[in-house]
Amino acid sequence: MAAIRAESIATEKLGIFVEKNPPESKLTQLGVRNWPKWGCAPSKFPWTYSAKETCYLLEGKVKVYPDGSEEGVEIEAGDFIVFPKGMSCTWDVSVAVDKHYQFE
Repeated sequence: MAAIRAESIATEKLGIFVEKNPPESKLTQLGVRNWPKWGCAPSKFPWTYSAKETCYLLEGKVKVYPDGSEEGVEIEAGDFIVFPKGMSCTWDVSVAVDKHYQFE
């Protein structure tokens, strides 16, 4: 019987980098579980990144709409995400978020 392994898939869309199912070794190497945590209930709000943010979603589902784009980027629990400094967007949170984050 073959072992089944979840593959890590990384994409960049509308300037947002998303890696699905990053290996635990990467999260450990970066110290992600020691980063501060932030969460919010389902809501919709504008946000501008004054610094590059790297985060890892523990829970939740969000569609992020960069300003000027009708298209959104879906992120969910288990995703490792990088938002660029200076990006303005709207967060549309459909499932409450709990995440580790770090600003650079």
